[in-house]
Amino acid sequence: MTVTAKPSQKPASKSARTVPGEKPSLEATPLTEAIELLFFAYRDFISEPDRILVEYDFGRAHHRVVHFVGRHPGITVAELLNILRITKQSLARVLKQLIERGFIEQETGKQDRRQRLLYLTKAGLELEERLAAPQRARVAAALEKAGPQAATAWRTVLLALVNENDRPEVERLIAANPKRQN
Repeated sequence: MTVTAKPSQKPASKSARTVPGEKPSLEATPLTEAIELLFFAYRDFISEPDRILVEYDFGRAHHRVVHFVGRHPGITVAELLNILRITKQSLARVLKQLIERGFIEQETGKQDRRQRLLYLTKAGLELEERLAAPQRARVAAALEKAGPQAATAWRTVLLALVNENDRPEVERLIAANPKRQN
């Protein structure tokens, strides 16, 4: 499938764009369909974890924090802010809840005492697994259905959607065995 990033060129006259009495709509191009599929896939990808999060009175920010702290034990608050791109206030609220409820613990940095290093507790690891299991199953089933080259294509497309300047850091973060410097 060849997809162009240029918007479709429509005639300039008003009557050529819409039929009288009809509301205008986007043309169903392959690019528009790809965007819509991304919206629908994301909706369903997060639906099962969202139901679990409600049980804890948590939201998607809690899920993301639990995920990245689980993937990168010892991550600093500054690193987490850089990944999530949320305000310090938002992260502080989410972290406070996760720490108070026993899902995350923080330690003072050994080299820099100003740093707070974050780790999942046993309860945090259990929550992370509970949230990730349905997503892993969904992605595994989709990749299997799509065929042997799907995983490579999936990674290529999603990485290309990441801002170009951020790609090296994202690739480092998603590496199978991230190295902790702390």
